[in-house]
Amino acid sequence: MGLTNSPSYLLPGTLELLILKALAAGPRHGYGIVEHLRVTSHDVLQVGESALYPALQRLLMQGWVKAEWGVSDANRRAKYYTLTAAGRKQLAGEQAEFDRMVGAIRDVLEAT
Repeated sequence: MGLTNSPSYLLPGTLELLILKALAAGPRHGYGIVEHLRVTSHDVLQVGESALYPALQRLLMQGWVKAEWGVSDANRRAKYYTLTAAGRKQLAGEQAEFDRMVGAIRDVLEAT
């Protein structure tokens, strides 16, 4: 099951968390973010443009990422997204909260 064009099975805010994490290693363009999520999730997360770009816009508006034009490996013009200092702080907080929630869900599922 992928999430092409509809990340509806993700918890709210999870796509933004995953994008922030993808940008933690350095700048990426949209396709680079999508490919990073696909490869690192072993093809489970297949984010479509209709989900990615609105999420990136939300992150830009929050000041958690910035964007600038550059040239891709394919020698094409591409917008590169970079995590800001505020974005790194947000990522740390969201990742800690996500880990706490996953642990709580795991506790409930493993309870007898």
